[in-house]
Amino acid sequence: MEKNPTIQLKEVIYGSADKKINRQISKLHGTGRIRKIASRLYTSNLTEPEGVIIRRNLFEIIEKLYPGAMLSHRSAFEFKPTDAGHIFLTYKYTKKIQLPGITFRFLEGPGPIEGDNPFSGDLYVSQQARAFLENLQLSKRPGPTSKTLTIPEIEEKLEQIVRINGEDELNRVRDRTREISVKLDMEREFSVLESIIGALLSTRISNILSSPLAAARAFGVPYDPGRLELFEELFRDLQTKEFRNRPDKNLSVQSFRNVAFFESYFSNYIEGTEFEIEEAMQIIESNQPLPARNNDSHDILGTYRILSSKQEMSITPGSADELLSILQARHRILLSVRTDKKPGLFKDRNNVAGRTSFVDMNLVKGTLIKSYDLYRALTHPFKRAAFVMFVISEVHPFLDGNGRMARIMMNAELVSEGQSKIIIPTVYRDDYLGVLRKLTRQRETGSYIRMLFRAYDFSETVFGEDIHEMQQYLENCNAFLEPTEGKLEI
Repeated sequence: MEKNPTIQLKEVIYGSADKKINRQISKLHGTGRIRKIASRLYTSNLTEPEGVIIRRNLFEIIEKLYPGAMLSHRSAFEFKPTDAGHIFLTYKYTKKIQLPGITFRFLEGPGPIEGDNPFSGDLYVSQQARAFLENLQLSKRPGPTSKTLTIPEIEEKLEQIVRINGEDELNRVRDRTREISVKLDMEREFSVLESIIGALLSTRISNILSSPLAAARAFGVPYDPGRLELFEELFRDLQTKEFRNRPDKNLSVQSFRNVAFFESYFSNYIEGTEFEIEEAMQIIESNQPLPARNNDSHDILGTYRILSSKQEMSITPGSADELLSILQARHRILLSVRTDKKPGLFKDRNNVAGRTSFVDMNLVKGTLIKSYDLYRALTHPFKRAAFVMFVISEVHPFLDGNGRMARIMMNAELVSEGQSKIIIPTVYRDDYLGVLRKLTRQRETGSYIRMLFRAYDFSETVFGEDIHEMQQYLENCNAFLEPTEGKLEI
């Protein structure tokens, strides 16, 4: 072997028109230093399957063997082979070339135009507008061997544009596709695209849309698909588990109100509205706010007003519209004096908590409406309670009061079925909030259900006619301690 070969033993080595390089390749191949994996392709990796090596170096291989090729059609959106191992490229001829683990589908067509993007060396990728037009071409092969995405998939990509970047951005896509459709001889495809965009923006007949997500946008109730997937995961986990009934022991008016007081106290404390227990009792007993803390006092009063009414807490939604109206009515009571928080109105600006961004204000109604179908399919009161509480917490439909509203809606499901309420005491606050974040960020449904179930084990033991005895029992359980000061005892 030559001492200073002009080729390097990289994982993929390419055949060349240079005779000197080809002689070196032949010599390396003859001595077993490299092996051939396809026409004009060699590798120094002597252990892994050919298909694995080719896929790992896919785009470099395309660039070296077929300079000037362009990732197009569905591959311009997916940047990977289909499930059938096909990748689609616009090139100077139409041809199918099979390599181990991959099939190159070359489609004759115009090369890169202004706006198409260099991807890797001499490999290009269709710009977004061109990719939309390409994917609206007629295809004889549906499924993973088709060069095009399905119409619902295209609709959902367009819906995502308007959901994330607004109508102006979708209009810019339409303007660009109109411009390049003439250059590419794709006027028919543009006509189809224009109809879909018009339907999404409600300027055309919307019944042409196939995707439920796109149709929801067209009919004015767009929703957050990522959140809906998360709700579906929680729904499935709840549906596969069995939970026992826990009949409420607080059957008298007095005992029901006693629990409502402590529930109101803890629910506000979690959100940072902190009072001494005696101060909170004074507010409730007098039905008057403390002069120095008018708004905070009304938060306690508003929460208690809802939670202490067995009639109100027995109301649950019988339809998606009722879910919206119940939420708004209860929120109006909850934050009645905080006019700056727009009581009873869904948020008109987006809210965040730390690194968590909640559902976009424009997607609140649609996301709640879509979640109702899952809620309705749950029959056990604990399952519904756990589900609706997380939905409200995750959507965060209001500017303020979302945590309290989530817990109110949770307990309404239990009260309506004669079940014990769930209380989240101060000492359990970090467990509660931490698991909510974990479900949001890591989709950990099991931890959430276990956390709520432990809170239920505790809450079931809180009952009685004497509010001071109930307070003493809660103190014995460490309920009023900060999370750093103790643990919940049952």
